[in-house]
Amino acid sequence: MRSRQHAAEAGQRDREEDRATGQPEPEVVVIDCQREWRWRANVAYNAAMTPNPRPKPYQGSALFTCGFRPFFFFGACYAALAIAVWLLLFEGKIGLSTLFAPRDWHVHEMLFGYVPAILTGFLLTAIPNWTGGFPLKGLPLVILVIAWVAGRGAVAFSTKIGWLPTAAVDIGFLALVLAAAAREIIVRQNWRNLKVLIPVTVLALANAGFHFEAYAFGVADFANRIGITAILTLLMLIGGRIIPSFTRNWLARENPGRLPLPFGKFDGVAIAFSTAALCIWVIAPDGLVPGMALLGASMLQVIRLARWAGERTAREPLVLILHVAYAFVPLGFFLTSLAAFGEVQSSAGLHAWMAGAVGIMTLAVMTRASLGHTRHDLVAGPGTCAIYVAVVLAALARVGAGLFPISTIPLIHVAAFAWIAAFGGFAILYGPLLFRARH
Repeated sequence: MRSRQHAAEAGQRDREEDRATGQPEPEVVVIDCQREWRWRANVAYNAAMTPNPRPKPYQGSALFTCGFRPFFFFGACYAALAIAVWLLLFEGKIGLSTLFAPRDWHVHEMLFGYVPAILTGFLLTAIPNWTGGFPLKGLPLVILVIAWVAGRGAVAFSTKIGWLPTAAVDIGFLALVLAAAAREIIVRQNWRNLKVLIPVTVLALANAGFHFEAYAFGVADFANRIGITAILTLLMLIGGRIIPSFTRNWLARENPGRLPLPFGKFDGVAIAFSTAALCIWVIAPDGLVPGMALLGASMLQVIRLARWAGERTAREPLVLILHVAYAFVPLGFFLTSLAAFGEVQSSAGLHAWMAGAVGIMTLAVMTRASLGHTRHDLVAGPGTCAIYVAVVLAALARVGAGLFPISTIPLIHVAAFAWIAAFGGFAILYGPLLFRARH
């Protein structure tokens, strides 16, 4: 009886991990518990009551069979290209026909160019698994990719077409993504995952605000902070779902002992407090109140990370890198609180969040999902470990550039080259997997 109960619990953990990331769900063979029966009955009922016409078999390129394939590949290519262009802009060697100031172009293309691409790849892959529907593929997926590329081109050449048409083209991409994701969730009545779209909606609104603020005032600091808040909130939500799940599954199989604590009231309090602190920071980035709020959020996020037993995953790079990425969340809160007190430059905390938490986490999810969904073993080879080292180095160097003004220029160059190596390396290593059909 004990072994059967253990098998049922292991099966439940695997299903939770699969639903969290959109991994194909294996068939469950343990059916001796009442909860398993109720779960299967509920899935069957929803499938029966929800119109679910099977789409015609797709005969086109494997690249457009699932959302993660084009958006992970082109997103990684753009992450490398955008930083290469930014480095040349920073050195004054080139110029762009954009209405944005050079710094604002860099900020915008990371916040509203790169991140939405990877986020779209994740959502279009995970949501069908959460709802039991079919992934977007073929022409609709091609249209989404074209919309994203059009946004990047419109921003780069906005002096030619004007700020309002540029904004319309750029904002249109996330609007289409939200429409596709919301339709799937609502039609399937998968209400519990509808909350994931709230930060995405805020991100889309922040993008609209960024265009208007840059046009009206020349810089877009307020919308920048709103966008960062939306992305971090989403990272805290999804990270809190996948990191403990992956860690628990690996530890239970490979390193029995202390396991991550499941999502509970503390996690909800930590996310709510941290989001509130970010909202205060959006309104007033400097001063005692935002400084103390951000410092409190940093402490809560440190405790949250410690509950996930990350120190026990050193032998598995695919899991360890998730904990490393999340460690930059409390670091960003701490450094931004010091910036609010006037102790350090604000860029240190901002890049701890964006280059560190967001950059490392997206690369970690991209590698793991690409391996899993193309039916390869979940093993980080030497190339994957190398791009992990590169992206962590990029994050540390860029944070250091904000902390040590005397070394800013060389550290920015180190960060840029390491970032390009990490995401260019992903495109080279994983491109063949993403362009080929699953085997």
